[in-house]
Amino acid sequence: MAIRIYLDEILKERHMTSKELCRLVGITEANLSILRSGRAKGVRFGTVNKICYYLECDVGDILKFDGKPDEEEPEYEA
Repeated sequence: MAIRIYLDEILKERHMTSKELCRLVGITEANLSILRSGRAKGVRFGTVNKICYYLECDVGDILKFDGKPDEEEPEYEA
């Protein structure tokens, strides 16, 4: 994926658990897990805003572009 997620690193730096962040932001642990693993296909700006607010960081601290185009998913024909 072209976007790398650095939430784990920021959480450790801030001495915050993912469970605590979920409670503050108002998202489920399952949804945060999907985001942290890089499997999310999208994320709401409002969610990113809250994550950055509570982690006291910038968007660029948690989301970084790796310089490569996103891998295209293979097309399947029926």
